[in-house]
Amino acid sequence: MQLWIIAGVTFREAARRKILWTALLAAAAFLALFGTGMHFQVKDAHFARIPPMVRYQALSSILQVGFYAIDMLAVLMTVLTSVDSISGEIASSTIHAVATKPIHRWQLLLGKWCGFAAMVAVYVALTFGGVVAIGYFIGGVHPRGAWQGASLIYLECLLVLTLTFLFGTIFSTLTNGVIVLGLHGMAFIGGWLEQIGTVTQSVRLINLGILSSVLMPSEAIWRRASYVMQSSIARTLDFSPFATRSAPSTTMMLYTIAYLLVALALALYRFQRRDL
Repeated sequence: MQLWIIAGVTFREAARRKILWTALLAAAAFLALFGTGMHFQVKDAHFARIPPMVRYQALSSILQVGFYAIDMLAVLMTVLTSVDSISGEIASSTIHAVATKPIHRWQLLLGKWCGFAAMVAVYVALTFGGVVAIGYFIGGVHPRGAWQGASLIYLECLLVLTLTFLFGTIFSTLTNGVIVLGLHGMAFIGGWLEQIGTVTQSVRLINLGILSSVLMPSEAIWRRASYVMQSSIARTLDFSPFATRSAPSTTMMLYTIAYLLVALALALYRFQRRDL
């Protein structure tokens, strides 16, 4: 009961932060721009003369771009809203108001994690659902494996959330944010290097990309999400800008879940031993 009370309080506090409302406004602006672009593409006279199958694949590719933007917005929103949840409250000593009460530290940290996880779930559902709705009602296209893709994007957000909590028990707020975003950037570059290495048959590039995914599997999650939401034609012909020649396996996704759980366990351990 104490854990869920803390989760509820954390959810309400996060919902009042300006950064969340800014992220929602940014998402709304993106959806408006995305919908306008999709509308103009559908109504274009030259585009209407293209064979129906090619038109559908082209619009599906635009849909993948929308999912990619939503993925980036969700990850950034997750990091920016939670980056000072632990380290900031420790630095300002405001955490003493709760930590001194008859509440175990693990309940405090896990409750905060659950509160942010719920907030992220709402954000991903709204933004992802917005892209799907635009694709269906304006473009007449829908992603293959939408639920699985949305779940994977949410898993990526949970991963960066957990790392933000872990590093928040060790470093200051600014250092915490730099490390998490730096790791995500490293994974992003590594993922593209692996794709390039697959095309050029460069074993070293492929191994470098795999190593980056082992160290930080966030980009691997997105590539898996993109893969499951694309049609077999788009995968085969590389029709989409996110067509992947080496999609992360189910084993990699299981590794990611284990990675997340270990990071959460380490965060609980570090917070338990941290001098507040």
